[in-house]
Amino acid sequence: MSAIPSVDLQNFVSEDPKKKQKFIQELGAAFENIGFVALSGHFLSDELVENLYVEIKKFFDLPQEVKNKYEIEGIGGQRGYTSFGKEHAKGRKVGDLKEFWHFGQYVEDDAKLAEEYPDNVMVEELPHFNKIGKETYKMLEKTAKYVLRALALHLGLEETYFDAYIKNGNSILRPIHYPPITEEPQNAVRAAAHGDINLITLLMGAHGKGLQVQNHNGEWVDAIARPDQLMINVGDMLSRLTNDQLKSTIHQVVNPPRELWGTSRYSIPFFMHPVSEMPLNCLENCVDEDHPKKFADITAGEFLNERLIELGLIKG
Repeated sequence: MSAIPSVDLQNFVSEDPKKKQKFIQELGAAFENIGFVALSGHFLSDELVENLYVEIKKFFDLPQEVKNKYEIEGIGGQRGYTSFGKEHAKGRKVGDLKEFWHFGQYVEDDAKLAEEYPDNVMVEELPHFNKIGKETYKMLEKTAKYVLRALALHLGLEETYFDAYIKNGNSILRPIHYPPITEEPQNAVRAAAHGDINLITLLMGAHGKGLQVQNHNGEWVDAIARPDQLMINVGDMLSRLTNDQLKSTIHQVVNPPRELWGTSRYSIPFFMHPVSEMPLNCLENCVDEDHPKKFADITAGEFLNERLIELGLIKG
Protein backbone atom coordinates (compact mmCIF):
# COMPACT_ATOMS: atom_id res chain seq x y z
CA MET A 1 0.00 0.00 0.00
CA SER A 2 0.93 3.65 0.29
CA ALA A 3 4.09 4.95 1.99
CA ILE A 4 1.92 7.65 3.58
CA PRO A 5 1.02 7.26 7.31
CA SER A 6 -2.66 6.84 8.28
CA VAL A 7 -4.47 8.57 11.16
CA ASP A 8 -8.07 8.56 12.45
CA LEU A 9 -9.65 11.93 13.30
CA GLN A 10 -12.13 10.22 15.63
CA ASN A 11 -9.22 9.73 18.06
CA PHE A 12 -8.78 13.50 18.25
CA VAL A 13 -12.47 14.35 18.71
CA SER A 14 -12.98 11.54 21.28
CA GLU A 15 -13.17 12.40 24.97
CA ASP A 16 -10.16 10.17 25.61
CA PRO A 17 -7.00 12.25 26.35
CA LYS A 18 -4.68 9.35 25.43
CA LYS A 19 -6.32 8.86 22.03
CA LYS A 20 -6.25 12.61 21.43
CA GLN A 21 -2.54 12.81 22.27
CA LYS A 22 -1.79 9.81 20.05
CA PHE A 23 -3.47 11.54 17.10
CA ILE A 24 -1.53 14.79 17.70
CA GLN A 25 1.79 12.90 17.81
CA GLU A 26 1.06 10.80 14.70
CA LEU A 27 -0.15 13.79 12.69
CA GLY A 28 2.76 15.98 13.75
CA ALA A 29 5.31 13.28 12.93
CA ALA A 30 3.77 12.65 9.50
CA PHE A 31 3.77 16.36 8.63
CA GLU A 32 7.37 16.82 9.83
CA ASN A 33 8.66 13.72 8.04
CA ILE A 34 6.85 13.62 4.68
CA GLY A 35 4.20 16.38 4.77
CA PHE A 36 1.33 14.02 3.87
CA VAL A 37 -1.12 11.88 5.87
CA ALA A 38 -4.14 9.68 5.01
CA LEU A 39 -7.05 10.61 7.30
CA SER A 40 -10.12 8.53 8.16
CA GLY A 41 -12.88 9.47 10.60
CA HIS A 42 -13.62 12.78 8.84
CA PHE A 43 -17.02 14.48 8.52
CA LEU A 44 -17.91 13.49 4.95
CA SER A 45 -20.56 10.78 4.69
CA ASP A 46 -20.28 8.10 1.98
CA GLU A 47 -23.58 9.35 0.55
CA LEU A 48 -22.34 12.94 0.25
CA VAL A 49 -19.13 11.79 -1.48
CA GLU A 50 -21.11 9.64 -3.91
CA ASN A 51 -23.54 12.47 -4.68
CA LEU A 52 -20.70 14.91 -5.31
CA TYR A 53 -19.01 12.58 -7.81
CA VAL A 54 -22.34 12.13 -9.63
CA GLU A 55 -22.79 15.91 -9.90
CA ILE A 56 -19.26 16.77 -11.01
CA LYS A 57 -19.25 14.01 -13.65
CA LYS A 58 -22.53 15.43 -14.97
CA PHE A 59 -20.96 18.89 -15.13
CA PHE A 60 -17.78 17.85 -16.95
CA ASP A 61 -19.91 15.79 -19.38
CA LEU A 62 -21.83 18.92 -20.44
CA PRO A 63 -21.10 20.22 -23.97
CA GLN A 64 -18.01 22.45 -24.07
CA GLU A 65 -20.01 25.52 -25.13
CA VAL A 66 -22.23 25.11 -22.03
CA LYS A 67 -19.20 24.79 -19.70
CA ASN A 68 -17.56 27.81 -21.35
CA LYS A 69 -20.35 30.13 -20.22
CA TYR A 70 -19.30 29.41 -16.63
CA GLU A 71 -15.71 30.56 -17.22
CA ILE A 72 -15.85 34.03 -15.68
CA GLU A 73 -13.41 36.64 -16.99
CA GLY A 74 -11.41 38.88 -14.68
CA ILE A 75 -11.44 36.88 -11.43
CA GLY A 76 -8.33 34.75 -11.98
CA GLY A 77 -10.34 31.53 -12.02
CA GLN A 78 -11.34 31.93 -8.36
CA ARG A 79 -14.92 30.76 -8.98
CA GLY A 80 -16.67 28.68 -11.62
CA TYR A 81 -15.06 26.85 -14.52
CA THR A 82 -11.45 26.82 -15.77
CA SER A 83 -11.02 25.13 -19.13
CA PHE A 84 -8.48 22.51 -20.18
CA GLY A 85 -4.78 23.44 -20.13
CA LYS A 86 -5.22 26.95 -18.64
CA GLU A 87 -3.23 26.41 -15.44
CA HIS A 88 0.44 25.48 -15.22
CA ALA A 89 2.76 24.73 -12.31
CA LYS A 90 5.13 27.41 -11.00
CA GLY A 91 8.15 27.67 -13.32
CA ARG A 92 6.47 25.79 -16.19
CA LYS A 93 4.94 27.16 -19.36
CA VAL A 94 3.05 24.00 -20.44
CA GLY A 95 -0.57 23.81 -19.21
CA ASP A 96 -1.66 20.86 -17.09
CA LEU A 97 -3.93 18.22 -18.68
CA LYS A 98 -7.03 19.10 -16.68
CA GLU A 99 -10.19 21.20 -16.43
CA PHE A 100 -11.73 22.17 -13.10
CA TRP A 101 -14.42 23.99 -11.13
CA HIS A 102 -14.09 26.24 -8.06
CA PHE A 103 -16.53 26.51 -5.18
CA GLY A 104 -15.51 29.30 -2.78
CA GLN A 105 -16.38 30.51 0.71
CA TYR A 106 -20.00 30.96 1.87
CA VAL A 107 -19.38 34.07 3.99
CA GLU A 108 -21.29 34.39 7.26
CA ASP A 109 -21.78 37.66 9.16
CA ASP A 110 -18.97 39.63 7.49
CA ALA A 111 -20.10 42.17 4.90
CA LYS A 112 -16.53 43.28 4.09
CA LEU A 113 -15.41 39.75 3.16
CA ALA A 114 -18.64 39.02 1.30
CA GLU A 115 -17.74 42.04 -0.84
CA GLU A 116 -14.08 40.97 -1.24
CA TYR A 117 -14.73 37.39 -2.46
CA PRO A 118 -16.34 36.69 -5.85
CA ASP A 119 -19.79 35.09 -5.74
CA ASN A 120 -20.15 31.37 -6.31
CA VAL A 121 -21.31 30.54 -9.82
CA MET A 122 -24.67 28.76 -10.16
CA VAL A 123 -25.00 25.97 -12.76
CA GLU A 124 -28.54 26.26 -14.09
CA GLU A 125 -28.45 22.94 -15.99
CA LEU A 126 -27.85 20.90 -12.80
CA PRO A 127 -30.32 21.64 -9.97
CA HIS A 128 -28.35 19.75 -7.25
CA PHE A 129 -24.80 20.70 -8.27
CA ASN A 130 -24.40 23.83 -6.12
CA LYS A 131 -26.22 22.43 -3.07
CA ILE A 132 -24.05 19.28 -2.97
CA GLY A 133 -20.92 21.40 -3.56
CA LYS A 134 -21.78 23.65 -0.60
CA GLU A 135 -22.46 20.69 1.73
CA THR A 136 -19.12 19.11 0.79
CA TYR A 137 -17.30 22.43 1.26
CA LYS A 138 -18.74 22.81 4.79
CA MET A 139 -17.81 19.26 5.86
CA LEU A 140 -14.26 19.57 4.53
CA GLU A 141 -13.86 22.95 6.22
CA LYS A 142 -15.02 21.39 9.51
CA THR A 143 -12.56 18.50 9.09
CA ALA A 144 -9.72 20.93 8.33
CA LYS A 145 -10.54 22.96 11.46
CA TYR A 146 -9.96 19.94 13.70
CA VAL A 147 -6.76 18.95 11.87
CA LEU A 148 -5.43 22.48 12.42
CA ARG A 149 -6.44 22.33 16.10
CA ALA A 150 -4.32 19.18 16.47
CA LEU A 151 -1.42 20.88 14.67
CA ALA A 152 -1.73 23.94 16.94
CA LEU A 153 -1.29 21.69 19.98
CA HIS A 154 1.62 19.90 18.28
CA LEU A 155 3.29 23.30 17.76
CA GLY A 156 2.77 24.35 21.39
CA LEU A 157 0.06 26.89 20.53
CA GLU A 158 -3.43 27.40 21.96
CA GLU A 159 -5.70 24.69 20.48
CA THR A 160 -7.95 27.26 18.78
CA TYR A 161 -5.04 29.37 17.41
CA PHE A 162 -6.17 28.92 13.78
CA ASP A 163 -9.95 29.15 14.33
CA ALA A 164 -10.36 32.91 13.91
CA TYR A 165 -8.04 32.96 10.86
CA ILE A 166 -9.91 30.21 8.98
CA LYS A 167 -13.46 31.40 9.75
CA ASN A 168 -14.69 32.85 6.43
CA GLY A 169 -11.23 32.06 5.02
CA ASN A 170 -10.53 32.18 1.29
CA SER A 171 -10.75 28.37 0.96
CA ILE A 172 -11.48 26.67 -2.36
CA LEU A 173 -13.10 23.32 -3.25
CA ARG A 174 -11.80 22.24 -6.64
CA PRO A 175 -13.36 19.28 -8.47
CA ILE A 176 -10.85 18.36 -11.21
CA HIS A 177 -11.40 16.32 -14.37
CA TYR A 178 -8.36 14.83 -16.08
CA PRO A 179 -9.86 13.82 -19.44
CA PRO A 180 -8.79 10.73 -21.41
CA ILE A 181 -5.41 11.24 -23.09
CA THR A 182 -5.89 11.00 -26.85
CA GLU A 183 -2.35 11.60 -28.13
CA GLU A 184 1.22 11.46 -26.85
CA PRO A 185 1.48 14.42 -24.40
CA GLN A 186 4.22 16.90 -25.30
CA ASN A 187 5.99 17.49 -21.96
CA ALA A 188 2.62 17.77 -20.20
CA VAL A 189 1.38 15.74 -17.27
CA ARG A 190 -1.98 15.73 -15.53
CA ALA A 191 -0.54 18.01 -12.83
CA ALA A 192 3.14 18.98 -12.91
CA ALA A 193 5.31 18.87 -9.77
CA HIS A 194 4.24 21.62 -7.37
CA GLY A 195 3.73 22.62 -3.76
CA ASP A 196 0.34 23.92 -2.62
CA ILE A 197 -0.02 27.59 -1.67
CA ASN A 198 -2.41 27.28 1.26
CA LEU A 199 -2.32 26.09 4.91
CA ILE A 200 -3.42 22.48 4.32
CA THR A 201 -5.03 20.59 1.43
CA LEU A 202 -7.64 17.87 1.91
CA LEU A 203 -7.84 15.63 -1.16
CA MET A 204 -10.74 13.37 -2.09
CA GLY A 205 -10.19 10.75 -4.76
CA ALA A 206 -6.55 9.77 -4.21
CA HIS A 207 -7.50 6.14 -4.87
CA GLY A 208 -5.32 4.21 -7.28
CA LYS A 209 -2.04 5.35 -8.72
CA GLY A 210 -1.43 8.84 -10.08
CA LEU A 211 -0.63 11.09 -7.13
CA GLN A 212 3.05 10.98 -6.19
CA VAL A 213 4.91 12.68 -3.33
CA GLN A 214 8.60 13.55 -3.26
CA ASN A 215 10.20 12.34 -0.02
CA HIS A 216 13.19 13.99 1.68
CA ASN A 217 15.59 11.82 -0.33
CA GLY A 218 14.15 13.24 -3.55
CA GLU A 219 12.42 9.95 -4.45
CA TRP A 220 8.87 9.88 -5.83
CA VAL A 221 6.52 7.64 -3.81
CA ASP A 222 2.92 6.75 -4.64
CA ALA A 223 0.33 8.35 -2.35
CA ILE A 224 -2.71 6.10 -2.28
CA ALA A 225 -5.60 6.48 0.17
CA ARG A 226 -8.37 4.03 1.00
CA PRO A 227 -11.81 4.98 -0.33
CA ASP A 228 -12.85 6.15 3.18
CA GLN A 229 -9.76 8.37 3.60
CA LEU A 230 -8.77 11.89 2.66
CA MET A 231 -5.16 12.61 1.73
CA ILE A 232 -4.02 15.71 3.64
CA ASN A 233 -0.86 17.69 3.00
CA VAL A 234 0.92 20.77 4.29
CA GLY A 235 0.84 23.85 2.07
CA ASP A 236 3.45 26.59 1.69
CA MET A 237 1.63 29.00 4.06
CA LEU A 238 1.85 26.54 6.96
CA SER A 239 5.44 25.76 6.04
CA ARG A 240 6.34 29.47 6.25
CA LEU A 241 4.42 29.94 9.49
CA THR A 242 6.29 27.03 11.12
CA ASN A 243 9.71 28.04 9.67
CA ASP A 244 9.71 24.77 7.67
CA GLN A 245 9.15 22.58 10.74
CA LEU A 246 6.06 21.23 8.95
CA LYS A 247 7.02 20.31 5.40
CA SER A 248 5.21 21.49 2.29
CA THR A 249 5.99 18.53 0.06
CA ILE A 250 6.36 18.67 -3.71
CA HIS A 251 3.80 16.38 -5.41
CA GLN A 252 2.52 15.64 -8.91
CA VAL A 253 -0.16 13.70 -10.77
CA VAL A 254 1.50 11.57 -13.42
CA ASN A 255 -0.07 10.32 -16.62
CA PRO A 256 -1.44 6.78 -16.41
CA PRO A 257 0.10 3.83 -18.30
CA ARG A 258 -0.86 3.84 -21.99
CA GLU A 259 -3.54 1.15 -21.54
CA LEU A 260 -5.44 3.54 -19.21
CA TRP A 261 -5.16 6.62 -21.43
CA GLY A 262 -8.79 6.20 -22.46
CA THR A 263 -10.05 6.75 -18.91
CA SER A 264 -10.96 9.94 -17.07
CA ARG A 265 -9.59 10.66 -13.61
CA TYR A 266 -11.42 12.82 -11.09
CA SER A 267 -9.97 14.27 -7.91
CA ILE A 268 -11.36 16.86 -5.54
CA PRO A 269 -8.94 18.89 -3.40
CA PHE A 270 -10.08 21.34 -0.76
CA PHE A 271 -7.51 24.11 -0.32
CA MET A 272 -7.81 25.49 3.22
CA HIS A 273 -6.91 29.19 3.14
CA PRO A 274 -7.07 31.69 5.99
CA VAL A 275 -8.42 35.23 5.73
CA SER A 276 -5.99 37.44 3.82
CA GLU A 277 -4.95 39.46 6.93
CA MET A 278 -3.45 36.40 8.66
CA PRO A 279 0.26 37.05 9.33
CA LEU A 280 2.50 34.23 8.08
CA ASN A 281 5.45 35.49 10.16
CA CYS A 282 7.49 32.54 11.45
CA LEU A 283 6.18 31.44 14.87
CA GLU A 284 8.56 32.29 17.71
CA ASN A 285 8.53 28.72 19.02
CA CYS A 286 9.70 27.44 15.61
CA VAL A 287 12.80 29.68 15.54
CA ASP A 288 15.97 29.03 17.55
CA GLU A 289 19.76 28.91 17.11
CA ASP A 290 19.59 25.63 15.19
CA HIS A 291 16.61 26.81 13.12
CA PRO A 292 17.16 30.49 12.22
CA LYS A 293 14.25 32.35 10.65
CA LYS A 294 14.07 31.42 6.94
CA PHE A 295 11.27 33.65 5.66
CA ALA A 296 10.43 37.36 5.54
CA ASP A 297 7.20 38.53 7.21
CA ILE A 298 4.20 38.50 4.88
CA THR A 299 0.40 38.21 5.10
CA ALA A 300 -1.55 35.33 3.62
CA GLY A 301 -3.19 37.68 1.11
CA GLU A 302 0.12 39.09 -0.14
CA PHE A 303 1.59 35.60 -0.44
CA LEU A 304 -1.43 34.26 -2.36
CA ASN A 305 -1.27 37.16 -4.80
CA GLU A 306 2.42 36.54 -5.51
CA ARG A 307 1.77 32.88 -6.20
CA LEU A 308 -1.29 33.43 -8.45
CA ILE A 309 0.89 35.67 -10.64
CA GLU A 310 3.56 32.92 -10.80
CA LEU A 311 0.89 30.37 -11.81
CA GLY A 312 -0.32 32.54 -14.66
CA LEU A 313 -3.83 32.86 -13.18
CA ILE A 314 -3.64 36.63 -12.66
CA LYS A 315 -1.51 39.33 -14.26
CA GLY A 316 1.26 40.95 -12.22
